[in-house]
Amino acid sequence: MSQQAMNVTHRMVPSPGGRIHVVEQGAGPLVLLVHGFPESWYSWRHQLPALVSAGYRAAAIDVRGYGRSSKPGDLEAYRMLELVEDNAAVVEALGERSAVVVGHDWGSVIAANSALLRPDVFRAVGMLSVPYAPRGGPRPSEVFARMGGDEEFYVAYFQEPGRAEAEIEPDVRGWLAGIYAAFSGDTTAEPGAPDPHFVSRGGRLRDRFPAGRLPGWLSEDELDFYAGEFERTGMSGALHRYRNMDRDWEDLARFDGAPITQPSLFAGGALDASTTWMADAIKAYPATLPGLVTSEVLDGCGHWIQQERPAEINRLLTGWLAALPA
Repeated sequence: MSQQAMNVTHRMVPSPGGRIHVVEQGAGPLVLLVHGFPESWYSWRHQLPALVSAGYRAAAIDVRGYGRSSKPGDLEAYRMLELVEDNAAVVEALGERSAVVVGHDWGSVIAANSALLRPDVFRAVGMLSVPYAPRGGPRPSEVFARMGGDEEFYVAYFQEPGRAEAEIEPDVRGWLAGIYAAFSGDTTAEPGAPDPHFVSRGGRLRDRFPAGRLPGWLSEDELDFYAGEFERTGMSGALHRYRNMDRDWEDLARFDGAPITQPSLFAGGALDASTTWMADAIKAYPATLPGLVTSEVLDGCGHWIQQERPAEINRLLTGWLAALPA
């Protein structure tokens, strides 16, 4: 573990699904940091000290199903409504009445929905890599099934319980190294290479991952940390997030098309499919994020934005936070 992440306080706090592992530093207004897949609280190791230096209390969680947090056995326990209530419970357990919530990847979606569903708790929202797109359109599983033609979109691949686990768990470290490299700006596939977001019929996702290369932002020791977390927990808790997308679509029907009105921030990578495929969502921000303060797309950056470009993300976050109403 890097020295940056050593001087932190680890605690377990109660939540509706059991307990949530929180790693925190500093004092001041609370900033709750929510990671994505396949990550952990550790993905915020560069942001924790920067936020502390800027005068904030920074708290990074292991999302339900990850790391040291509880891992309910019921697949439906990983629906969005449950994860939003976990976030609100963490704020309460830390003795605060409100917080700014910032998320990356799935954490961006969880953070956005936390702001949407619990505006009484979350006064501002930051989203990294995955833009905000209001609930709407056809059932998600129907959309994913149509993507890829003769190939299978990775989200559809993840939705069948046990299938992705069978690919990943025999070699967690190797699989993680591959997916981190596949979606990083400095190790992404060459133009014209098979797209690692898709699986050939009868194939595996990892068949298209770069082999033998780590991205520049990831050391062997840092990869060991991530691998150790998933080798201990298994992958099902993390993958169950994908398996609840249709339930989320049903649960959130009353929020169809709803904007998020709190002050907001978005940052994405120019080489990240989440940013390019969802360009229309970014264009719609004047309507969907009327409180948007900051929106930037970083040239040459891939998906793991706060780890690939920590100095730039820290600058954006602290500048945005300083401009928020007290």
